[in-house]
Amino acid sequence: MTYMNDFEKIVRDQLARVEMMKNMAEFTDYSKIEKIIIGIIDGDGIGPIIVGETTRILEVLLKDEISAGKIELRIIEGLTLENRISKMETVPTDVLAEIKSCHVILKGPTTTPNKSDDLPNLESANVTLRRALDLFANVRPVSIPEKNINWTFFRENTEGEYALGSRGIDINDDISIDFKVTTTDGTKRIAKAAFEFAKANGNQNVSIITKANIMKKTDGKFLELCYEVAKEYPEIKTDDWFVDILAANLINPNRQTQYNVFILPNLYGDIITDEAAQIQGGVGTAGSSNIGGRYSMFEAIHGSAPRMLADGLAHYANPASMLRASEMLLRHIGFSNKADTLAKAIDITDDKLIMSGKKTRNTANEYADFLLLNI
Repeated sequence: MTYMNDFEKIVRDQLARVEMMKNMAEFTDYSKIEKIIIGIIDGDGIGPIIVGETTRILEVLLKDEISAGKIELRIIEGLTLENRISKMETVPTDVLAEIKSCHVILKGPTTTPNKSDDLPNLESANVTLRRALDLFANVRPVSIPEKNINWTFFRENTEGEYALGSRGIDINDDISIDFKVTTTDGTKRIAKAAFEFAKANGNQNVSIITKANIMKKTDGKFLELCYEVAKEYPEIKTDDWFVDILAANLINPNRQTQYNVFILPNLYGDIITDEAAQIQGGVGTAGSSNIGGRYSMFEAIHGSAPRMLADGLAHYANPASMLRASEMLLRHIGFSNKADTLAKAIDITDDKLIMSGKKTRNTANEYADFLLLNI
């Protein structure tokens, strides 16, 4: 029974990962770094378009810091679907080495082959990078001031269903099994990050999102451990919701303003944050951060939009998501004033231009040009 050997290897690998987590790197103090290296990755599909315009804006915004040698924008090539397939590596070894030579990464969307593509079964590049760089916290803010909505999602980034997404087992022609992983250290560190954020922002409410009534071992453990961490923050109001009820409540005007900070396992966090972004104005408007100890990565929450590329519409893609990610990156490395300038310029541009992904509307280049007039 080869699948029993496969299962044993999966368990052993996860036990080894648990031991590695116990020695997680300390968070980087960017104020002590002489030159901060920002790695920039184009990605696939619309990625080169929206990343290119974002890079152009960052070069203007950070002109003085780049000239003074305090910041380097380093272009990293090779994380394209074509290169990944040719080398049969989700993240080619040489590309990963370049990424690890940087302090933070600004990453465009990358394509993950699915079963209908008739392409090799490569894992998601995002999942691989999150694991390789130990980027355990995926943080996604959603703000709609006119509706009094101020949400921040802390999605666990390295476990859940995605930890072993490409390592499921076909038992025979009649049954296939995938796996879900929840660990003590992995859950506690995402919970602590969320509670520390809530504390730093006025003791905001924290909501734990699971399906613990059904997934009793994994989600049950996640819920129990989050409440254990909550005991260290008695001043913060903590509650929990099943993911299906939360999905309904986020579009309920009588409920949506009651939430602030969320802690979610990986899969639920992926789905719910896309819903939240749509409420904000669409997935093209939202950025996200992937935070670890040594490394951090910032990206749009949407994918590479291969249909836009196939339809000749890539130049009409909205770069706002990458710019929002850049704003988060700037805050993360200590350039809050630059981030404020960028955020204000994005808001002005969003109000003036219409980005629908259609040829009758504005292009990414026009968006960037208009935004630069407001920096």
